[in-house]
Amino acid sequence: MGNVLIVTNKVRHYMSSFIKHCHSFLRLAFILTVFGLLYGCSSDEVKEDPYANWSAKDFYTEASNDLRLAEFETAIKKLETLEARYPFSSYAKQAQLDVAYAYYKFDEPDSAISAVNRFIRLHPRNPHIDYAIYLKGLANFYRGGNILDMIFPRDLSEHDPKNLKQAMNDFNDLIRRYPESIYAPDAYLRSLYLHNKLAEAEIRAADYYMRREAWVGAVNRAQNVIKYYQRSPARNRALDIMITAYGKLGMDKLAEDSRLIRKMNPSVKTESLTEQQTKELKQNKTLVTPAVK
Repeated sequence: MGNVLIVTNKVRHYMSSFIKHCHSFLRLAFILTVFGLLYGCSSDEVKEDPYANWSAKDFYTEASNDLRLAEFETAIKKLETLEARYPFSSYAKQAQLDVAYAYYKFDEPDSAISAVNRFIRLHPRNPHIDYAIYLKGLANFYRGGNILDMIFPRDLSEHDPKNLKQAMNDFNDLIRRYPESIYAPDAYLRSLYLHNKLAEAEIRAADYYMRREAWVGAVNRAQNVIKYYQRSPARNRALDIMITAYGKLGMDKLAEDSRLIRKMNPSVKTESLTEQQTKELKQNKTLVTPAVK
């Protein structure tokens, strides 16, 4: 009986030792497996990175080729990778500007504007700030459109006026700060076009209120044209609305004042684009290119 107990104890001891060794072996196997997976993943990442051995010049050259071929999404990826890997290279600054252009052409105006703002913030004395402001104006100019506008084009006065006002401010900023810039003449035409379209938007709203006999709303909108868009051909239409609306409100003195202004200034100088200029503008003919150096 004593011998049986001794054997039993030895068996238990061996089993316990075996189990401990098994646990140690499994733990070691698990650790080796994890390291193997991590090493394998890192190796795969190196193998899958097509730009692993590219220099800053390689990135910029290939991205420039993509821009010329209108491969904007690919260009964006290369330009952003260039800046991330070589932030202090001579190509990084130009990449910041080119990526804004690429986003603009890729129909991502929000990203384009963000890239332009970043460039201006980082390089306020850069000689190509005029280009950056012009590009920002263009992005705001076409901001808010959608695919339906390509099929059923809307008049620009029907778009969100907030974006149009911002675009006009951008173009006016360029003209004020850089009157000799090669982009200033086109910026002036676009600013004038937006000036008139914003006035038309106010008239459109005023006419809406007139049809519903909301005379105060009509007056307010018409006054906006007189106050902010004096050069617009819509000016006289705004005065006509004010004459009628003030009359309906019983404000005869204000109606008469508006009538006198209309009579005394029947041909106030207004500005508008020629038919050809308007056509080119709608066709998105711009001076902006990615070739600024």
